[in-house]
Amino acid sequence: MKNYLPIKLFCFLFFALFLISCESTDEPITYEENSNEYVNNWMYNQMKRYYLWNNAIKNQGDLALDPKEYFKTLLQSEDIYSYALHPEKPETTHKNLRSKFGFDVSFIAFEGKYYGVVLYALEDSPAKNNGLQRGQLITHVDGVELKFENYDNLYNSMLAETQLDLKVVSYSAQLGFSSPKTVSILQGFTFSQPISYQVIEDKNTKIGYANIPHFDVGQAQLYLQLFQELKSKSITELVLDLRYNGGGDISSAAALSIILAPNIKADDLYIKFEGNQNGGNVDQSFITALKSNESSVSFDALRNVHPSINKVYILCGKRTASASELIINNLKPYMEVVTIGEKTFGKDVAGFPIVDDRNPDKRGWILYPSIYKLFNARQEGNYSKGINPEIYLDELQQPEVFALGNRSETLLQAALNSISGNTNKIKREAVQSLPLSVISTDIDPLLQITP
Repeated sequence: MKNYLPIKLFCFLFFALFLISCESTDEPITYEENSNEYVNNWMYNQMKRYYLWNNAIKNQGDLALDPKEYFKTLLQSEDIYSYALHPEKPETTHKNLRSKFGFDVSFIAFEGKYYGVVLYALEDSPAKNNGLQRGQLITHVDGVELKFENYDNLYNSMLAETQLDLKVVSYSAQLGFSSPKTVSILQGFTFSQPISYQVIEDKNTKIGYANIPHFDVGQAQLYLQLFQELKSKSITELVLDLRYNGGGDISSAAALSIILAPNIKADDLYIKFEGNQNGGNVDQSFITALKSNESSVSFDALRNVHPSINKVYILCGKRTASASELIINNLKPYMEVVTIGEKTFGKDVAGFPIVDDRNPDKRGWILYPSIYKLFNARQEGNYSKGINPEIYLDELQQPEVFALGNRSETLLQAALNSISGNTNKIKREAVQSLPLSVISTDIDPLLQITP
């Protein structure tokens, strides 16, 4: 990754100098520091160099625009991932319910009423610390009852708030609906999440289950501990829950892949990056991808905790994105991958942050452009519209939503049925899932690589 510029850079510079010598000696245009023109000119030059679709940027355009709006004018219409932010301007940062409050929801209709289903509440988050938990049903947001006509607008208003007052109920097939209660949540920080795992015994088969909420740098050590225990329990099947994993660091995903894939070697091809004419194409083996950000854990150490599996069941959905999709796509050349759930988000690009550090005394804008398209060892990729699951199943089959890892939970139950050969269908209780105009998730806008 360090040799980003092409080998023929010298020839390019010679040609550029030749052109300059033939042109007039007019001074280059300079802009007042920190002006919109000063920032946007820098943005333009960086995007012309790094951006995957740089050839589609024909001219600078209106440099007087607000920088965040100007950046949008440089993007391809299909590129919904690239973004720009300023660390001292909160209005430019990526906003979602998970980062603001520590939870997310989907919406359903059941018996003529409308509910927001709490999909998860992160550990030690404002949401969970104030009593919100997976499976609760939201009936009112800030005193307004959820209805078909307003649920989408209420959801978008939640994204803009710094405090929420939610009226929630619980539901079970045995007891029906509980009495409502109010949960008040202030915006706050949530930090790294634990990886939960367990061993499930079903018809004399030991099945490992692991829920990984994000791919963070330094997570390889946790994988070692987790899979050492699963291996010691002699599991022969594995269910990996990535339905709410929005991505993260490629080296972390590579570390997990090294553990999972059977019969791989360190130098086997793991990932192919395809960039523009400046970045070119870059191939990374398992060990190269690992060492980019996980140098403290060796390839051999990860291989030593590989459990006795040759297949992995991955639970996925519309919030499965980026590095999670990379796991699905890039394991396929090396093992059988059975996906269960809904179509994934569809983020098949990667990049690295580009920082405006021209003024060492003041923080500048940071660009997160799409720089590379991603492919596996068989040149398979192009999943910008999402990866279709092998077994399609909406996890909201009924108003009773079980905790992740509970054997009765819809997607896990489907995986256990598939492993055991049980073809019984999950009973549905007339629940209708409702679409959202925008899904607010923790999807990592940039699948991070090391330049």
